[in-house]
Amino acid sequence: MTELRCRKSETLEGDNEEEEKQKESELETKPPDVEQVNGSSAAAADGSQQKDEGEVKGGQHEQEESSRAQSCVKAKGLSASVFLQRLVRVFFGCLASVACGMLYAVYLSTYHDRKFWFSTRQELEREITFQGGSGVYYYYYKRLIAAPSFERGFYELVVDNRTVSGQTINAVERLSLYPELITSFIYRVTGSQDFVEPIYFYIGAVLGLQAVYVTALFVCSWVMSGTWVAGMLAVAWYVINRADTTKVDHAIPLRDNWALPYFSWQVTALTGFLRNKIGSSTEMFCYLTMSATTFTFLLVWEHSHYVLFIQGFCLFLLDSFDLVPPRKIADIHKVYLSSLFLAYMFQFQNTALLSSPLLSLLIGSVLARYFQQRMKVGPLVARVMKLFLHFYLVFTSGITYSYLVKKLIAANESDFILKFLEVKFGLNTTTDFVPNFLLCQESFQTPGQDLFLRLTQASVLPFYFLVLTVCLLSALQAIYRRLSGQPLCKTYSLENGGIGEKPEVVYHVFHTMLFGGLALLFDGMKYLWTPYVCMFTAFGVCSPDLWMTVFKWLKLKSIHPVVLSLILSTAVPTIICFSLWREFSPRVLAELSELQEFYDGDTVELMSWIKSQAPVAAVFAGSPQLLGAVKLCSGSAVTSLPLYSDINLLKRTEDAYQVYAMRSAEDIYKLLTAQKTNYVIIEESICNELTINKGCRIKDLLDISNGHIVYDKGEIYSFSKYGRFCHEIKMNYSPYTNYFTRVFWNRSYHVYKVNSVISFQY
Repeated sequence: MTELRCRKSETLEGDNEEEEKQKESELETKPPDVEQVNGSSAAAADGSQQKDEGEVKGGQHEQEESSRAQSCVKAKGLSASVFLQRLVRVFFGCLASVACGMLYAVYLSTYHDRKFWFSTRQELEREITFQGGSGVYYYYYKRLIAAPSFERGFYELVVDNRTVSGQTINAVERLSLYPELITSFIYRVTGSQDFVEPIYFYIGAVLGLQAVYVTALFVCSWVMSGTWVAGMLAVAWYVINRADTTKVDHAIPLRDNWALPYFSWQVTALTGFLRNKIGSSTEMFCYLTMSATTFTFLLVWEHSHYVLFIQGFCLFLLDSFDLVPPRKIADIHKVYLSSLFLAYMFQFQNTALLSSPLLSLLIGSVLARYFQQRMKVGPLVARVMKLFLHFYLVFTSGITYSYLVKKLIAANESDFILKFLEVKFGLNTTTDFVPNFLLCQESFQTPGQDLFLRLTQASVLPFYFLVLTVCLLSALQAIYRRLSGQPLCKTYSLENGGIGEKPEVVYHVFHTMLFGGLALLFDGMKYLWTPYVCMFTAFGVCSPDLWMTVFKWLKLKSIHPVVLSLILSTAVPTIICFSLWREFSPRVLAELSELQEFYDGDTVELMSWIKSQAPVAAVFAGSPQLLGAVKLCSGSAVTSLPLYSDINLLKRTEDAYQVYAMRSAEDIYKLLTAQKTNYVIIEESICNELTINKGCRIKDLLDISNGHIVYDKGEIYSFSKYGRFCHEIKMNYSPYTNYFTRVFWNRSYHVYKVNSVISFQY
């Protein structure tokens, strides 16, 4: 009986105790002669039980395998559905971004035609609409189209002796004419001359780039927030604040309008490249896009390296605070260096790039990193001290390099820029005409309060300060943790609530703060700051991460913070979009329905006279803006160009402006003949200028420069033994009639011929 009990306990380990007791009682009641039979039957029963147990286990294994297969199928189906959802979301996002860009281009084209009556004007009247001296760029495009071949036209621009009197200039290098070169080449190759006028093709190219600009802002806000609703809100704010985001309304050919779309895509590619959760193929695509757009941006705008210096400084801060992997910073430095080298070669060895602040910053960073290889290790206090030493090494190395390069290549523009900045920031005063003239330009003046009032009325500025405050505080928390030696979260989730740990967000915080500081000093910088204010603000209000960061600081417990952040990231932009649509859509549509009248009859009359009466080889002197129109409409040589980055042209502009000073006829005659001038144009708007800002009138700047200012009891008076030339010459008496002969006049302009033979009449 004990043997049977033992065998039973070995074979039926999985049975319960009740079954064991039942079988024991049955065995005890059986007779002894039947024990062997029972034992054999029990053994058979045990074998059958083992067989049944094996079958049960096999069935369980098959069920597990089938359940695993079903779970794999479900996972594949789930991943396929997730992929399909992402694909649909990306498709509609791309469709929305392209649609926004195309609609904006159509809107600009319609507005431009309504404003200038462009389609109903003659060729001369159309060309006069290029304001602010920007017409000189279109002149070179027109010249390339009219050349027998593209190669011949390119050679004539490189060796140009028909623009500035007495000088042979490389117009491609001096005026950054690569946009005109590329546009004219495409116009020739595509055979567009058969069905599109050159001026419409040129304007269409610029407006198409504005569509690219808007699309890039859309994509950048979409990439940062994760929803393309942010992109639509960014575009809406951009269009509403168009007066402060672009200059394309009144001066289409300006270099800014060609360059800034490439910069916007460069910033978008950089934003994607800085992200932590990014695939290798996507990272390579962002890297290649960033390389191409950086080079193009440097190629088409002479001031682009200053803009990239600000961007490079933002990345330098990210690297110093250890918020970006060193590998990515090294890759971005390679992009900068290769783009600078290629731009230097394509711009005919432009020495300004060798002494650019961007290259100085890169060299300083490389040297400082070499001497501080263990800068990012150690306790908090030690790392902060190393950080200050790192800043000192970078800037001293960069300044030393820039100083040596400028001494070696004898860059005379550095002194002019330095003097301008000293006067701008109140560190020095000067009576020189050139720096004071530049300070009186609208782009270099301090912006008025109306800029911030317009941004506030469009609701972008209040939300911008909210988004900037949250992101900045969160970024400071992340910087403190990094300096303390704590690692950042590599796998970011919404529950973490640390939006400042994203490198792309911290970059845009630095980006908007630095460009915003410059916009407070220079009104022209608002065109670099305001578009990214619209983009950054749209990202913030549509990002659940920002709201989750706020709720984490508030320690919200009554409502689940994740749910509330998702609700607010959808509700807030929806309310903003509805309010913008209700308030501003009638205004935008009204701009398209209104027929504005722009017709400058006096200028048209002047240009018609120059084309019909003036000799082909005549040289004209006047204000730079007017000379740009003269060059475009007549092709005549001029004494200067509306290019404020060239000190030599600015000096020639000062000599031409002396006709509004208190100088003798003989002095003016000598200055004009030194520039081989045949005709001088005097503008009534400058001669009789009446403005509130009296110190910025051209005649006031000339009086200060010439020492014709007298201070009496706090008042400023102009005094000279000669009368003001532009007034005296209209009197038609000697000695003015000895040197000059009036040949044309209307209400706005007086044209005087500079006599080649002086006739002394009394």
